[in-house]
Amino acid sequence: MDASDIGGLGLSQLRTLWRNAQEQEADLSYLRRLLQGRMDILRAELDRRRVPHGAGPAAGRTDLLERLPAILADLPSTVRRPARHLTVGPPRGEEYRREADALMGDVQLADLAAHPTDDLLAAVERLTRHEREISGRRQLLQRTADDCSAEITRRYREGEARVDDLLAGG
Repeated sequence: MDASDIGGLGLSQLRTLWRNAQEQEADLSYLRRLLQGRMDILRAELDRRRVPHGAGPAAGRTDLLERLPAILADLPSTVRRPARHLTVGPPRGEEYRREADALMGDVQLADLAAHPTDDLLAAVERLTRHEREISGRRQLLQRTADDCSAEITRRYREGEARVDDLLAGG
């Protein structure tokens, strides 16, 4: 929704739009984290395949399951962004759960060794495209939530809305 359209909404409509945008953004954030984890696992398998079996320590041959904690560990971000409160948990909407399952296509993580390298590379590319699309959707929802929050704040600051009404359930 455009910021100029938000000004025409009633306070309860603004709050509903704000809440819905936050919930959908949290669901997409969860879906994005799933995608990133799956991409990390696929990339680790591709890296493992690049290490010749006779070279170096057994790092290239280590079982994927043993390496999962290191593969999925979040490294500190070098990008500074304002913090957002996110509820971590599975998506509330069934559509997001189905989307997460469908994105893997025919590459199942349980038996990566059974898939040719080209299939894994194609899966990483497909997941990367989906991750970018989901990031774009999240940004739009974040903008909507921010615009709603700014408008609600403006109304209270300028006296168009009153805290007493909020406390009374209005």
